[in-house]
Amino acid sequence: MGEIDVHFYISILRRRLPYILLCVTTTTILALIFAILLPRTYQSSAKILVEAPQIPVNLVRSTVQTSSVGQLQIIQQQLTTRDNLVRLAAKLNIYAGEKEQPTVEDLVKDLRSRLIFEETELSGGDGASVFAIGFEAKSPVLAAQVANELATSILNSNQKQRTDRAGNTLEFFNDEVKRLDGDLARIEADLLKFKNENRDTLPESLEFRRTQQSTLQERLISLEREESDLRTRRSLLVETYMVTGKYPTGEPLTAEQQMLLDLNKALADQLTVFSETSPNIVTLRARIAALRGKVVPKKQEGADTRAQSGLDLQLSDVDRRIDAIEKERVEITENIASLTRSISATPATDIRLNALERTLSNTQTQYNTAIAKRAEASLGRQMEARSDGSRFSLLEGATEPQQPMRSKRRLIVLGGVLAGLALSFAIIVLLEVLNKTIRRPSELVQMLQAQPLAVIPFIKTPYEQRTPPLKRRLNSVKRVLSYR
Repeated sequence: MGEIDVHFYISILRRRLPYILLCVTTTTILALIFAILLPRTYQSSAKILVEAPQIPVNLVRSTVQTSSVGQLQIIQQQLTTRDNLVRLAAKLNIYAGEKEQPTVEDLVKDLRSRLIFEETELSGGDGASVFAIGFEAKSPVLAAQVANELATSILNSNQKQRTDRAGNTLEFFNDEVKRLDGDLARIEADLLKFKNENRDTLPESLEFRRTQQSTLQERLISLEREESDLRTRRSLLVETYMVTGKYPTGEPLTAEQQMLLDLNKALADQLTVFSETSPNIVTLRARIAALRGKVVPKKQEGADTRAQSGLDLQLSDVDRRIDAIEKERVEITENIASLTRSISATPATDIRLNALERTLSNTQTQYNTAIAKRAEASLGRQMEARSDGSRFSLLEGATEPQQPMRSKRRLIVLGGVLAGLALSFAIIVLLEVLNKTIRRPSELVQMLQAQPLAVIPFIKTPYEQRTPPLKRRLNSVKRVLSYR
């Protein structure tokens, strides 16, 4: 890469210096005129103080959990919506002095660019901060009016939003408590209905029913034992009457009567083993017949009405008791079966009952929680109504500014100078690109594709040395005109 020919470029700048001066002078004059004609603008700001909650949070907690910064950002977005900006411009006649009213899009864009929102946190660590709301306008009165209107809107919006949120929270918990109250009443009614329909299988009476079942079973065994005794007694009565011809009256039996009774018992036992033709059976029957002839008198072989009546009376007493025992045993058996069914059904009843009670307990817990939350929401609404929460207050209203804002005239003039330099350099580059004249040895070598033996530089005459280029060109033009 060849070295840069600094002298060549400097010579170009010297030769094109008139173009540079002309462009810079023109753009600077235009920028100066624009800066002078630029209207003055005034800025006015109102300050809003954001304070921490007035009541300690550990005593009463606000139901509006949005931070002050978040609240202000929400309000800022609401204020800068299209409808609100159009309404603000119409209310304060912001564009009353304009020759031509801007379109809605231009109006919204212009107002958003002129609004100023700034935050400054105060030292002290108590969470307090200051927000500045400003507006730029051509009139100091208008700037102050718009800033105060915005500050008032922010204060009103903040109070309304916090109060509405607290009220909505309280209304929500009121509805929730009412709904849970209805659920509790319905579940309690279902639980009562279930207990009434399944009172025989409820788990709390399980031990009682098991005890009752055991008692009835013991009573059934006792009745069976008593029935067995009564049937034995009845058999004894019949057997004694058949053997002795009279029913037991409590008098002791004679030796012959006792022997006859024993022989009948032995015969009954032998018949279970031997047949009627067995010698033992025949012998026992003969002995019983002989002994019976001695024991039973002749007069009693006929129908003894009194003995028969006494026997029938005792047998009827025994039969009535046996019938009563049978009826009681049937009743006890049915009760035991019913208790058995109820005991078997108790686990299923217990599961369904636990489900209902669990639902009731959960609903009761939700109801108690909703009651507590409703109380907190009620306190939070009272706190917001008294503005004891995170409060916005006007710290300083906007006043009419006495001095306009620092204008950008210097920057505009400087921009004009820089624009002139850029324009002049662009023109010089364009002219040099279009100029195909050979002015350097390197251009000659590039054109001839050969290295020359020597290069003779341009030699100025004494006239060219003492006469500026611009004057020489003017003289040339005059000579041409004189020849014509």
